[in-house]
Amino acid sequence: MIPIVYADKEEDQIIKKISGSDEVKRHLENLGFTVGASVSVINSLGGNIIVKVKESRIAINEDLARRIFV
Repeated sequence: MIPIVYADKEEDQIIKKISGSDEVKRHLENLGFTVGASVSVINSLGGNIIVKVKESRIAINEDLARRIFV
């Protein structure tokens, strides 16, 4: 299990764990990041990670991305 920031680009991954406070977990869940969901890293720019989740592209900061384990 590794944080999504270290995952290979353009490769489908399955979310195995989300860490952080309940508020952070709820925020990520509202964005579509749930355990068992398929995600892939599209790009990494200036401390932000662009991730494809549920057919949407979402930009999150590196701090949040480090809480998503694949």
